[in-house]
Amino acid sequence: MSGPGDPPEGTPDGAPGGGEDEYRSVVFDESFVRAARLQEFSADERLGEHHSPAVKTRHRWLRIGGSRQALLLVILIVLAFGTAVYMGVRHPYKAPDVSPVQLLRSSVVPLAPAGAVPGATPDDLFTHSPAAHFRIGAAGVNLPSVERTQHFSDSQVVSALTIAKDYLVRSSIDPATLTGGSVRPVRLLLDTGQLDQFDRSLAHPADDGRYAATGWLIRFDPGQTELADRNVRVDGTLSAAELSPDALEVSADYTFVYAVRAAPGAAQLNAPAGHGIGKATPGAASLLTVRREVHFRISRSDLNEHRLEVLQSSLQAGPVACSSDPADVLSPLLAGQHAGTDRPAGTDPYAHGRVGPSLCGELAATSQPNPSRPIR
Repeated sequence: MSGPGDPPEGTPDGAPGGGEDEYRSVVFDESFVRAARLQEFSADERLGEHHSPAVKTRHRWLRIGGSRQALLLVILIVLAFGTAVYMGVRHPYKAPDVSPVQLLRSSVVPLAPAGAVPGATPDDLFTHSPAAHFRIGAAGVNLPSVERTQHFSDSQVVSALTIAKDYLVRSSIDPATLTGGSVRPVRLLLDTGQLDQFDRSLAHPADDGRYAATGWLIRFDPGQTELADRNVRVDGTLSAAELSPDALEVSADYTFVYAVRAAPGAAQLNAPAGHGIGKATPGAASLLTVRREVHFRISRSDLNEHRLEVLQSSLQAGPVACSSDPADVLSPLLAGQHAGTDRPAGTDPYAHGRVGPSLCGELAATSQPNPSRPIR
């Protein structure tokens, strides 16, 4: 039997070691081995020529494709922005124009009394005057019932009325404003487009319908007149209407009644009779009645900023002498004084440069109080 390491047929050709003898004739000398070139195939080569690689090779133009895409994106953004600007400038449908801020137009009319001005204590004067039922101060400026408009909600209408009320209180009731104090509270309520006109009116008042300080607010000369009672009597109405889709118009028609007297050391106490106004009664108070009709414009931006535009102001005040200049301050005739033969200055209808010619009216006797105990 053959051994465990031999094939069943035994050793080929009967030679010991089997087929190893046929390779013994192949001898590689040392120089042949050294000259042999060894080459190791890559994994891809070993897999064969029909194998598709899992990851494809990126060519050079693909490696720089990211920067090209970024450049293309920037160009698209620039083109889109340029198109938007062009369409905004050339678009045939323009946005509605915002109405420019208008200048205030105002008139101040003195009302001269027919006789001497009654004098008494403030309480007696108010009790026996048409202002007996008037409310006091800001309580007299009541907001009306409110309904929404086509483009403004009821809350926006209330806001507009509230701004107008604040303006009336600060410009017609606040004792600091009335006695020549700071006008900053009034100025803060004005639209910024009217501030220059307001400042000029206060710095250089003129009776021209544009730059009268009393077109914006009510004030007296603190060197001549003082308040005998700080409680101003007020009565009137407020109303609101839609002026445009972007603005509301608020109209105010109020009568303010002030108890005034001569300030200590005022020249009016010793005014000579030749001036036609007589001497003021020392210690006596008198009533000054002022009617203000004011029209405001309040835009949507004004609602947000709690501001307004004063479009028109019409003021009538008496008892005031026709010869007084009401553009700066109101100079009421005090208790015991009268207007005499004072009449308004002549007006030239050919003088086109004057916007608002000076006017004067007569204060009705029924507008004067009838005190029970006049001070003499």
